[in-house]
Amino acid sequence: MKIISGGVTAAKGFKAAGVHCGIRRNQSKKDLALIVSECEASAAGVYTSNLVKGAPVMVTMKHIAAGGKARAIICNSGNANTCCADGIEKAERMCALVSGHTGIAAEEVAVASTGVIGQSLPIEPIENAMPALVAALSADGSGDAAAAIMTTDTKVKERAVEFTLGGKICRMGGIAKGSGMIHPNMATMLVFVTTDAAVPAGTLQKILSADVRDTFNMVSVDGDTSTSDMVIVLANGKAENGPLSEADEKELAAALREITGYLCKMIAGDGEGATKLLECSVTGAATDGDARIAAKSVIGSSLFKAAMFGADANWGRVLCAVGYSGANVDVSRVDVSFESSAGRVDVCRMGFGVEFSEEEAKKVLSESEIKILIGLNSGSGSATAWGCDLTYDYVRINGDYRT
Repeated sequence: MKIISGGVTAAKGFKAAGVHCGIRRNQSKKDLALIVSECEASAAGVYTSNLVKGAPVMVTMKHIAAGGKARAIICNSGNANTCCADGIEKAERMCALVSGHTGIAAEEVAVASTGVIGQSLPIEPIENAMPALVAALSADGSGDAAAAIMTTDTKVKERAVEFTLGGKICRMGGIAKGSGMIHPNMATMLVFVTTDAAVPAGTLQKILSADVRDTFNMVSVDGDTSTSDMVIVLANGKAENGPLSEADEKELAAALREITGYLCKMIAGDGEGATKLLECSVTGAATDGDARIAAKSVIGSSLFKAAMFGADANWGRVLCAVGYSGANVDVSRVDVSFESSAGRVDVCRMGFGVEFSEEEAKKVLSESEIKILIGLNSGSGSATAWGCDLTYDYVRINGDYRT
């Protein structure tokens, strides 16, 4: 496997575009994206666990569940199309617009929206922009599409890899958006992945569902699960590989993990107002499940996140979060260390504090990427979670997000 460029258009037979249609006031910001496969593609998806689901989530769930196929994804930013009486109508209309301008059946279109909740989505800007959006579709259009799905993101998020299945070279790429309202319990912000591998829809769904458990389900920026989260994967078979062997499925899963793991770090590191990427690795847990629970509890602790912003080695907040996490933990065996490019400092051994240099700890925690290493010394279970620090800017951004 090797890292390549191209994002969602790295795979054969996929084109993408992103334009400014007018949903967002700032004309310099793209706000409408389209990804298209030139042929039929297997589709799989995972969606927000929030009981309040955006209309696009419900429409996409229905479309993919109907046949396990999709050829296009359309997504707007600036308006989430959630909690609106006309939401389903507008989401279906977006799919119909793609159909009218590309010939793809509306039922084979996935639709997504992100932005402000509770405001009716103006459909006219999308209608007016469709000719330009379709005309802009390009094998080099991944970056524009990635920019068009951003809200408070500060960085375009994309990744692509090349790998082999049954002797055939395959490619996979993805784009994502996510900066705030991130604490998924099943999916993530918005993530769209494409591959030219031939994969049955059932196999694609199985691999995706297993993957999100250890990737997007392990990201937390602020403890809020969005109403619009979804991950969609399309596989169009243009690589012409044969039926998948067990080894092929593992290789496909590894390629997906490379894409999703990278995007997880990008999303966590680009959290609203964030200055640091936090990576919490738990080892020695009784089970992998206990490790996941403990790691995500630490990464989601507001007190711990605030301490990381201040480069304060307040390891007690780590132990506290492990203790209330619900994981099966013997607190008398817990070890904690902080690590970064500036070095490593051990702060807790067997549940008790150890002497360490505050000055050295400050240096370690002043870097932009911090690792929190937790040893539970109770088994072989392990897991990693990603998050970011909690800063003054997070409040500033969200204090006037709607207005």
